[in-house]
Formats: sequence, C-alpha cells, structure tokens
Amino acid sequence: MEVSVDQITGWVGDFLWPFLRIGALFLASPVFGARTVPVRIRLILAVVVTMLIQPTLPYLTEIEPFSALGMLTILQQLAVGLVMGLVLQIMFATLVMAGQVMATTMGLGFASSVDPQNGIQVTMLGQLYLIIATLFFLAIDGHLMLLKLLADSFVAIPIGSEMISTQVFWSVALFSSQMFVSAVLIALPVTIGVLLVNLGFGVMTRAAPQLNIFAVGFPTTMLAGFVLSLLTLPVLSPLFLDLMAKSFDFIRILFN
Repeated sequence: MEVSVDQITGWVGDFLWPFLRIGALFLASPVFGARTVPVRIRLILAVVVTMLIQPTLPYLTEIEPFSALGMLTILQQLAVGLVMGLVLQIMFATLVMAGQVMATTMGLGFASSVDPQNGIQVTMLGQLYLIIATLFFLAIDGHLMLLKLLADSFVAIPIGSEMISTQVFWSVALFSSQMFVSAVLIALPVTIGVLLVNLGFGVMTRAAPQLNIFAVGFPTTMLAGFVLSLLTLPVLSPLFLDLMAKSFDFIRILFN
C-alpha cells in the first residue's frame, strides 16, 4: 500500500484546521481556558473534540499548510476561535465588574485576591460573583451550548473561506459596552441601598456632630452591603441568563 505525500498532507489538514479553531476557543474561553485547568488537559480536550467534530464537517479542499493560503487559513481559524472566547470572557467580566462596583461602594475595595481563572487582582465580591456565574454556566449546560455553537461555526464559516472582516472586531468592541451596562444593572440595587445608608449617616452627623461616624458608619455600611447582596442574589440568575443568551446570539449573528 503506497501513500503519497499529498494524501498525508490532506489527512493532516483535515485534522489541523478544525483543531486550530477549537484550540483557540479553549485557550480564550472562560471555563476551559482558566489558569486552574492544566495546559495538557486543554490540549487533550481540544484533540478529543476535534476528533468528534471532524467527521461532521463539510468537505475540505486540500490546502498546503506552508503556503500563503495555508497561513491565511491558520490566521482565520485562530481568529474565529479567539473572537468566540473573547465574547464569553466579556460576559463573565460583567459579573466581576458588578462585584467591583458593589465592593467599592461598601468600602471593601481594599479586600482583593488573585483570581485563579484569569490571574488578576479582583475584589472578594467580584470573585464571589465569578464563582456563582461559573456554577450557573455549568448548571445550565452552557459548556455544551458552547460546543454546539462551535460545531455550527464550521458551517457558518467553512474552513478555507474568506477571511473574517475587520467589522467583526469592531462589533466585538461595541458589544463590550454591554458589559458596563449589565454590570451597572446588577450592582444598582446594592449601590442605591448603600448610598441611602450613607445619606442617613450624613443626616445623623449634621444632627449630632459628636457622633463618631467612622466607628459606626463603616461597619454599618458593610453590613448593609452584605445584606443587600444576599437579598439580590435571586435576581442575579435571570440577569446572567439574559446576558448569556445575548452573548450566544451575538456570536451567531457575528458569523452569519
């Protein structure tokens, strides 16, 4: 049995092109690309998903990996995977920003720790909301929805098609504005409640100047913030579900 170089190149290309897109997505996506997930696990997962998706892909024309078209195809697959992962990162960053706003309002802006998922300093409330968002994402099978969206992307943007336009990146930049709007909506009840508490202490200070506002105000403000955060947790679920639905719909519209 003789195997030509062209046949080997075709076999390698059939696996390489989808692997690049899937690997880029797992590198940039929030749950799969977390720093707590070892690189070997991500690599094995990308290989397994590629082996499962590859038989369902449309017919691939043979592309020489080291040619000019091959280099453009590599950039295309990496760009598609990274853009999809970036949109989901924006979705999770919304919860971190909401926690940051609430913690700053409560006077807990100094209480920060290293986020194990992204390796950056975030407030404790931001870390809490990020953990809650991750649990929500896994509980409603968001990871399976992501894999389904990934498989559909090979139909919307076949391998070897034209390069994605720069308008895609502008659309992602505009979509990031949703992060600020959603973060404000999530943090608004706690922020307004703590603001009213501070306003009440301001009135008390004017009425009784001898009151030590620093000894009484800070603990009360933190306690009020914690209570309001606890009371608003049930509202977090529908807001996050709506944000996730918008993110997935945006990805579908982006590549159609």
